[in-house]
Amino acid sequence: MTVRGVDHVGLTVPDVDAATTFLVEAFDAVVLYDTLPADAPPKGGHETDERLGVPDGAREVRVRMLALPGGPGIELFAFDGAAQGAPAVPTDLGWQHVALYVDDLDVTLDRVVRAGAVALGVPRPLPGPEEGARNRFVYVRTPWGSTVELLTYPDPQPYEAHTDRRRWHP
Repeated sequence: MTVRGVDHVGLTVPDVDAATTFLVEAFDAVVLYDTLPADAPPKGGHETDERLGVPDGAREVRVRMLALPGGPGIELFAFDGAAQGAPAVPTDLGWQHVALYVDDLDVTLDRVVRAGAVALGVPRPLPGPEEGARNRFVYVRTPWGSTVELLTYPDPQPYEAHTDRRRWHP
């Protein structure tokens, strides 16, 4: 078995169309297809509960696949029929953010904020084993509250002196 990379990230949002608009405006995402379009009946019941591990009564009402330039995909889900908690923050258990490698952090941050995200501070140098003169990162919150990290590391990093393996980036 060989894992070749991340194919897509699944993201539950309150409004698939609004999330799509943000992802297109902020990151040049492209809509590939709707697995469950708005005019299709919702999917629910035992098969959905079992397949996704969702609470009884939850129904998928929209599912859409988008592609980011250079991958991976982002699969948007919308549900009804079940209570939903607040979006995960870094202290919650489980997957808590998606990190996107960008070439120009400042330009990307400006664009993401114009599209509706909130910057959680200013770009900062990557620390310790990731540091380098131009290696930086910043976190943002999407309009629906999910956390995205924007980062760039065009300069060599100290960890590279200790292993031949490198972080994956486009």
